[in-house]
Amino acid sequence: MRKIIALEHISLDGVIQGASGPEEDTSGGFTRGGWIAGYSDESLGTAIRKQMNGQFDLLVGRKTFEIWEPYWPEHSDIWPNVNKATKYVASNTRTSSKWQPSVFLSGDIAEKVAKIKQQPGPDIHVWGSSNLLQTLIKHDLVDVFWLMIYPVTVGAGKRLFADGTIPTKFKVTESKVTSEGVIIVNYERASLLNSE
Repeated sequence: MRKIIALEHISLDGVIQGASGPEEDTSGGFTRGGWIAGYSDESLGTAIRKQMNGQFDLLVGRKTFEIWEPYWPEHSDIWPNVNKATKYVASNTRTSSKWQPSVFLSGDIAEKVAKIKQQPGPDIHVWGSSNLLQTLIKHDLVDVFWLMIYPVTVGAGKRLFADGTIPTKFKVTESKVTSEGVIIVNYERASLLNSE
């Protein structure tokens, strides 16, 4: 079975919204975007490139897709695999894109993603896509959280684990701390809490 791997920039207080820039996600009146600025270093860049250079398919929400859709086809030198990957897009309003291969999913997203996980193919990466991620978490569809935890509190914004999170145990399979204090950690799903 294919794994779903959520790759997220996250603050100490659990915020994942608008990490990269002030205009990235201003929904809900969020004004603190760009909070990862100043924390990049060589080891963080190496870890991110390792994820980017592997084989994967991509699962994203419509908003993330629409941010990436005009950018990545023009920057294939930076991340060639994103253009090759099948891009599964959760959207009730979009049905097509010039950025191929793309598959648009509507209706019961959790059911459709569960079926995709059963199909042959590479693991499926989820970057950003906070609303979609909540659906995946509530339906216990995320197998791995690959997190970059930044030494900053944002105070408000969309959080990785919101209401409806299923109590789950994880095991750490890899971790490191960068020179700027970012903790890069890979958590693999072990079991549901109290289900041993």
